[in-house]
Amino acid sequence: MGHYVHDVPGRLRVKNPVLKGKDWMAEEVGGLLRQLGGILSSDINTITGSVVINYDPKAISSKDILSALRKARYFDPLRAVTIDQYIHSAVTKAGHTVKKALLGTFVEKAFEGSALSYLAILI
Repeated sequence: MGHYVHDVPGRLRVKNPVLKGKDWMAEEVGGLLRQLGGILSSDINTITGSVVINYDPKAISSKDILSALRKARYFDPLRAVTIDQYIHSAVTKAGHTVKKALLGTFVEKAFEGSALSYLAILI
């Protein structure tokens, strides 16, 4: 998964593959977040490129946090997917995979042990 954002009141997860392996960038993002009022804590993982931000929703909104990250070029909302979009994509891919597997099994069983199976191999 590339760019991703998940937001529940008080907790925001932003994933950006640009952060992977860049400790210096994680320090910059952490510094930016410390400047914002209402941020309770943040955890930046440079292995996954993920930033988890715990905040006081009465003091700051997730939109304000995302806006600050966007202005500093640490977040691109045009490239990010939400949890709903991610789940839809994953389920669609899984459905296609299951469909192919079932169709393959059906065709295999239909031609199994018959003279047509040898003909099918040649075609």
